Amino acid sequence: MSKPDRWIEETFHPHWRVRLQADKILHEVKTDHQHLVIFENATWGTVLMLDGVCQLTTSDEFVYHEMMAHVPLMALKAPKRVLVVGGGDGGVMREVLKHPSIEKATLCEIDRSVVDLSLAHYPAIAGGCFDDPRCDLVIADGLRYVAGTAEKFDAIIVDSSEPIGPSAVLHTPEFFADCRRALRDGGILVTQNGLPFLFPDHLAGTTRALGGLFAKVAPYVCTQPCYFGGPFALNWASDDASHLDISVKKLGRRRDKRNIETRYWTPSVHIAAFALPRYAELVVEQALASPTAAITSSAKPPPSRTQRKRRQSAPAQTSRKVRRPLKP
Repeated sequence: MSKPDRWIEETFHPHWRVRLQADKILHEVKTDHQHLVIFENATWGTVLMLDGVCQLTTSDEFVYHEMMAHVPLMALKAPKRVLVVGGGDGGVMREVLKHPSIEKATLCEIDRSVVDLSLAHYPAIAGGCFDDPRCDLVIADGLRYVAGTAEKFDAIIVDSSEPIGPSAVLHTPEFFADCRRALRDGGILVTQNGLPFLFPDHLAGTTRALGGLFAKVAPYVCTQPCYFGGPFALNWASDDASHLDISVKKLGRRRDKRNIETRYWTPSVHIAAFALPRYAELVVEQALASPTAAITSSAKPPPSRTQRKRRQSAPAQTSRKVRRPLKP
């Protein structure tokens, strides 16, 4: 049997193209708002592409998810409560729940269909995390949830879309101020920051906003093969700078004590990730030299139990599970 000759082009970059062979189409839908396709590829495994942009592949998803979860949580002595905003595929939650000290991990995803599609077509990414009694899956607007929650978290991990469209609000100083209010003293906030070589303004904007709110801001990078365009950046912020003053040996002891197995994160990679290439370092230095003025949290009084339940059961708004910018 001859192989199918359909190639799906990644149209993310305006001046060059990358094509992936679709060995088998698993799911495809085109609406007035977006074109989503899930397919199999011999190299990348199961691939999710949205509006011509590669979102994730089962071959390399562990890189992003491990670096999102373990960099903040390994820096904490015994994290107990974690909030994940976005991340409906369950990858970050899977890694969070590897830490035995976790008592409760809340995943706030605006779009239930993201969870359902993930479980239907690439359940290994979630790895059964939604069945863990410590996991609290909330279908709600992340902006409103963070503004209204009365809980305090040891870490908040923002696995959101890029600052375009509905997710733009999750990259604002107001949202980050609400995250800071929802953190315990010394808690850590981590958010994705895209490709700094191609989109330095994204890294600069987030760093500037966090710099006006937290005592210490420290972007870090990983190598995500399917995200063509150079190192992928994440941003780290906390009022306790000592979390960064941690040795490889100490991280190794924590990994061994927690019995956590990884495929990308290691104690040495953890430390090295904060060593930025000079072009990114310059962006960060300039952003921190003129941080966005600190603002007051926009948080409203926590909703009542009835209000919270009604909000979580309301129909979800349309959300794009995108980690990279869409074309304008």
